[in-house]
Amino acid sequence: MTTERREPAQNADERAMLEGWLDYHRQTLAHKCADLSDEQLRTASVQPSPLSLMGLVRHMAEVERGWFRKVLVGDDPGPIYYSDEDRDGEFHLTEADTWQEAYDTWQAEIAVARRHAAGLALDDLSTGSSHFTDEPFSLRWIYTHMIEEYARHNGHADLIRERIDGATGD
Repeated sequence: MTTERREPAQNADERAMLEGWLDYHRQTLAHKCADLSDEQLRTASVQPSPLSLMGLVRHMAEVERGWFRKVLVGDDPGPIYYSDEDRDGEFHLTEADTWQEAYDTWQAEIAVARRHAAGLALDDLSTGSSHFTDEPFSLRWIYTHMIEEYARHNGHADLIRERIDGATGD
């Protein structure tokens, strides 16, 4: 799987810029996972950490769901991979966990995120709230936070990918 990445136009308006950078970082994570086997994608970074590329993709599916469903529109379908008993379940992989399932789930959550955000202005406030605060968030804040979240985890993905097969680069 080859992932094409495009930075947003340098003269885009604010919304196009925010959505462009968010998509760029989503594509970057997919790029870091490209052309690896399920076994490689399940490979933990360094023991005792369970952090893996597949775990990062599953985590970002949870993050997309949390911010664009639960917080933005007040819809809480519950977690995908974690539970009260296993708060880091997205990172606890078995041989039964596949890239195709993780990728498809992640892409489905991205599609829902896009639909929920499409009808809102950047200054519109969320219906729900996060577990950190009872205050609503603007869509602009959520976009900015998501860019930060992906950028941070893409740094992790860089190091994990290099450890797996030596591939480096952005």
